[in-house]
Amino acid sequence: MFVFFAYFANFLYFCTVKTQIMAIGNVTPDSFYAASRIRNADALVVWAKQAIADGASILDIGGCSTRPGSTPASEEEEWSRVEPALAALREALPEVQLSLDTFRPEIARRALEHFGSMIINDISGGNEAMYEIVRYWRAPYIWTLCGALDLPAQRPEMNDIDLILDPGFGFIGSTEADYACMRSLETLREYHRPILVGVSRKSIVWRPLGLTPETSLSATQALHMYALEHGATILRVHDVREAAQTIKLFELCNS
Repeated sequence: MFVFFAYFANFLYFCTVKTQIMAIGNVTPDSFYAASRIRNADALVVWAKQAIADGASILDIGGCSTRPGSTPASEEEEWSRVEPALAALREALPEVQLSLDTFRPEIARRALEHFGSMIINDISGGNEAMYEIVRYWRAPYIWTLCGALDLPAQRPEMNDIDLILDPGFGFIGSTEADYACMRSLETLREYHRPILVGVSRKSIVWRPLGLTPETSLSATQALHMYALEHGATILRVHDVREAAQTIKLFELCNS
């Protein structure tokens, strides 16, 4: 069992010292951006070390694609993917802050039980079963708001959870709705919680420009800069080095 307080202290450090980068590691065969798919545990460790060297401080591991139109893997298939991935990372990089991208309470419970405290990144917005699990383990929880940026005010019972607020770009309903939400991003500052923005190579970036996920790197960085200017404190990204460069320029502009 890993010591909770060390990891939670690291989490607080990550979210208060400066803008953080969460690197996306998909141990799936069908994630929307093919270059993010990682084949096995050895490749995952290589990827993780490079992501950290490039500037990531959080590694977000997902075993079930949630891209539009996809068929989710079964619960057991998801666990068969994330269990060896988390084990490999804990062994190779025991001090690194991990995040698990899952909407299934049972997967979150198993991961926390086997590997100790980590962030739970739940794109579904959650349910009572998930909330009880993160409360019990005192695990930081990424609460996906799906565009409802006033939701924290309506759910005061969530205040006893260590929340990270994610507007939910890509899960709001349309590109137009995504941009309406982006224009209101800074309203989340009033809740005094870390704000995560995940737009990397998503349709919010490439569709208005007639691009593809593969050709949207520079456009992603433009939207990252806007998000940073309007309150983002964690960027969830495929391209760590480029995101770190964007953050560096943002910090120079605001120093």
